[in-house]
Amino acid sequence: MDIIMDLIKGEGIGHSIFVLSLVITVGILLNKIKIGGFSLGVTWVLFSGILAGHLGMQIDPMVLSFVKESGMVLFIFGIGMIVGPGFFSTFKQGGIQLNLLSMLSIAIAVGITFLIFLFSGTPIDTMMGILAGAVTNTPALGAAQEAAKGITGAISPDIGIGYALSYPVAILGLILTTGGLKWALKIKVEDESKKIEDREKAKRMEALVFSIEVTNPAIFGSKVSHVKTLLDKHEFIISRILHKETGEIEMAHPESIIREGDKVLVISEQNEVETICVFIGHKIEMDDTQWFKLDHRLISRRCLVTQGSVNGKSIEELKFRTLYNVNISRVQRAGVHLIGKADLRLQMGDTVILVGEESDVKRVERILGNSVSTLRKPNLFVLFVAVLIGVLVGSIEFPFGGMPMPAKLGFSGGTLIVAILISNFGTRFKLNTHNTQSVNLMFREFGITLFLACVGLSVGESFIDKLLSGGYLWMLYAAAIMLIPLWVTSIVGRYWLKLDYFTLLGYVAGNMTFAPALSMTPDASKNNIPAIKYATVYPLTLFIRVMIAQVMVLLFA
Repeated sequence: MDIIMDLIKGEGIGHSIFVLSLVITVGILLNKIKIGGFSLGVTWVLFSGILAGHLGMQIDPMVLSFVKESGMVLFIFGIGMIVGPGFFSTFKQGGIQLNLLSMLSIAIAVGITFLIFLFSGTPIDTMMGILAGAVTNTPALGAAQEAAKGITGAISPDIGIGYALSYPVAILGLILTTGGLKWALKIKVEDESKKIEDREKAKRMEALVFSIEVTNPAIFGSKVSHVKTLLDKHEFIISRILHKETGEIEMAHPESIIREGDKVLVISEQNEVETICVFIGHKIEMDDTQWFKLDHRLISRRCLVTQGSVNGKSIEELKFRTLYNVNISRVQRAGVHLIGKADLRLQMGDTVILVGEESDVKRVERILGNSVSTLRKPNLFVLFVAVLIGVLVGSIEFPFGGMPMPAKLGFSGGTLIVAILISNFGTRFKLNTHNTQSVNLMFREFGITLFLACVGLSVGESFIDKLLSGGYLWMLYAAAIMLIPLWVTSIVGRYWLKLDYFTLLGYVAGNMTFAPALSMTPDASKNNIPAIKYATVYPLTLFIRVMIAQVMVLLFA
């Protein structure tokens, strides 16, 4: 018993580790508590830390600060690597529209926060904590605390308390919003689902395999490269040719000749099928399996890209068709089937479809790696490169007139930007950026757990006193900051931008940077639209909220 009391009330590294572990363990156990099928999730760790702090458990301030900042950096890195690969592509097909709507929501929320600051006398750094909790944006809390510390040399506990009081209000507001949108906007879910299905079928961009019989006299005797030139605005590849005269199947290459009556196996996006069929001839019912039955020499095999030397190289650079008589017909990446175009750059973790004779395919497999165990190993190099550059970028000062000190992206903002850029463009510099989804999730969850535990411990001592001496007003402020912008922009999105119901659900979750919002209504699981739209809005919204929290503190503290 004496040992346990020494670890709880004592000092030193052992004491710090014990207290943090105790706080996190209790928080994770409390996560099992559900109200109406919903739990506060990892946020219970925050309240566990508050309770521990209130009971007098404290750890060295320097240790607390180091662990808190390290946790935030790990959290941000995990987020950046998860959402980064789709960050730029999501601006297509409505992404800009959704992000502008989110910017409007942010502007309204900041405006309400500023008005409360002016008329209530609440310090701006405390208001940023309330704002961060009201929009469930933990990185914004970290940015506000970092900016406040840069000005005063210390962090007011009121920032964390404001966040802790506001967060439960935001959760309740999200439950009311996701559950109330359907009723308030008079939405019929079945009709919305049917419209979504029809629209997605028309827009599907994944690789599709089909066969065509050559009947267009204009291309009789033409090379494959010439046909590609004639259809240069359309993305497709010709994988194999069944020659009518000889009955032989040829692995297509740019110099292959197409003649009347030949049958070709084509891979393209679904919206290109009709145009390609009309130009070459007419579509026939002959699937991939039938092609292999006609030529037993050829096989089709899936292969994982796990060899670092291949990472970032284009299919054209690898020259598998020329050197080994093997085609890469399709590439599966993040669940999407892509056409094996010559300029497509392979990434670690891609699954490619190889077509060729078995002995040749095996040689190419050895070059690509095809080792599942390699992918299972965590890639720590990309973590520390991102953190190294992120901290450097976050430390760059940007002087602005009227501010008492230059603005900085901070550790959070710098790491987020670098993680997004590395996950998108790292392969162009032959950088292996691959980590399994579980590894990135581990970084994210481990980081946010450490951060929230430290925030709770730092504010716990004065939390109850603050709540009873006026903190309940902060909860009312949080309700206004959260509900007004979200409902205004949701109504604008529905009636002016004509957004469907599932897009609105994804927008709400992304705008609040709160993934569990996708599970607050069963409607969100009817298709993958809410998750996609969440990922569309999340990165930019997160970044803007982080920057605004810092700028507001620097301007008005």
